[in-house]
Amino acid sequence: MTNHSKTAFVFAGGGSLGAVQVGMLKALQAARIEPELVAGVSVGSINAYCFACQPDAQGLAFLERLWRRLRRSDVFPSPGMLGLLQILGGRNHLVRPDGLARLLRQQLPSSDLGATRIPCHVTATDALTGMSVTLSRGPAAPALLASAAIPAIFPPVSIGGRALIDGGFAHQAPFEAVVAAGATRLYVLPTGYSCARPKVPASALGAALNALNMLTVSKLTGSIRHYAAQVEVHVVPPLCPLDVTPLDFRQTGALIDRAESQTAEWLSRGAGKDELVPPQLVPHVHA
Repeated sequence: MTNHSKTAFVFAGGGSLGAVQVGMLKALQAARIEPELVAGVSVGSINAYCFACQPDAQGLAFLERLWRRLRRSDVFPSPGMLGLLQILGGRNHLVRPDGLARLLRQQLPSSDLGATRIPCHVTATDALTGMSVTLSRGPAAPALLASAAIPAIFPPVSIGGRALIDGGFAHQAPFEAVVAAGATRLYVLPTGYSCARPKVPASALGAALNALNMLTVSKLTGSIRHYAAQVEVHVVPPLCPLDVTPLDFRQTGALIDRAESQTAEWLSRGAGKDELVPPQLVPHVHA
């Protein structure tokens, strides 16, 4: 009897940089690297779920069309004076989640997490305890909203009596979900960070997303090293240099194309077998 390696794709978060994962998926699919389960956090959970619903060329084409049409106002409408009044008035968030909720209702291929063609695990964080919460069954839209509920930007989402926030804050998420499900080979799809930006974004929302993205990258590298001692891990290199912020949805098409080309080249070199954590994920500067 031979042991079967169970492959999983792990999708990190990153706002508009989630478009990078579509290009990575296109190259992985062209190389016939196919997962048997997926997991994601934040925007990565949305990509993971859509892909899990239809993990083939047709499903990937749907996801690509969605990203190429996406605009900032669809996800992060400008909070303006209303957002300031909400904060001053005791609200715990800056942006209403109506736009993202509407987008999910209109665009999701299915409405239930358990109805995907391959298992999908969505990770959120308990806002009170900081513990990881894995959602694999039940209504998809609330679970995805919870996984992407960036604190102070979006409100927590109540599921099962627990207030849930962005899964990127949970310890070693979403690796633990797929390893617990029996995955022995992981392909990690990071979105990277805006390493080539000449200055910090001017808006409060942009600065917050940029800082969260850097935190996500830091936690991601720790999780990669931790789980590499248990299972086989391949990290798809993110784009670098990158001067697009997680709030900028104007360049999603270019990000997809660039990521597809770079990932195909990485695969042709043997998928980075000599390098666990790509240098693009290590803090660095550009001239």
